[in-house]
Amino acid sequence: MTCKLKIKVRYLFLVLLYVLVSCNEQKEHTAPAIHDRDSVAVMTSYGVNTLISDSGVIKYRIVTEEWEVNQIRKPSRWIFNKGLFLEQFDEKFHVQSYIQCDTAFYYDQLKLWELRSRVRILTKDGLRFSSEQLYWDEAAHELYSHTFSRLVTPERTLQGSYFRSDEKMTKYFVSNSKGSFERTDFDGSKGDDSSDSAKAAVDSIQKAQRQQAQPQRKNTSIPLMH
Repeated sequence: MTCKLKIKVRYLFLVLLYVLVSCNEQKEHTAPAIHDRDSVAVMTSYGVNTLISDSGVIKYRIVTEEWEVNQIRKPSRWIFNKGLFLEQFDEKFHVQSYIQCDTAFYYDQLKLWELRSRVRILTKDGLRFSSEQLYWDEAAHELYSHTFSRLVTPERTLQGSYFRSDEKMTKYFVSNSKGSFERTDFDGSKGDDSSDSAKAAVDSIQKAQRQQAQPQRKNTSIPLMH
């Protein structure tokens, strides 16, 4: 057997031995390490449609396609990436109010809700609110938004670039606003203080417009030149 043939046989033997040993070895099947710990959720639920009772009476309903609880992110939060819908019922199970949006985050340690994209609210008093972002501070008991917001009530429509109100949305403030009002907001027919002040202001303007200017003699004298 020539030297070249011996080398080839030895090479093939080593290759075959390597293949046999590799086939007989037990390999551990492990998943790759997760380096981004922020992606790990404590809980993820799908297709959530839950009724919540208060003192034995069903008052609320939560509907969401995906609910993720992540306590590793800073700050920790609940994540509703595929929309959130909250309803409130009265004792006869009639819908009193609702909140809906495309995305929501609840920062559980801060007691703060952040609603994003197509935020819509209906209160039991008939007020309708719409914006692209809204914060709900449970600790301070207030709602606020730094984006364009629109409020529609049975009496008026308001819209502006900044919004703040209490949790019940009965006392609210809108800055850089514009909107439409009913005539009763100015003629005082409702009898509230704001209407009376508005009526007084309108009356004072009309009175000033009705006053006639007193005739004055025109000065036709020509100053002397020195």
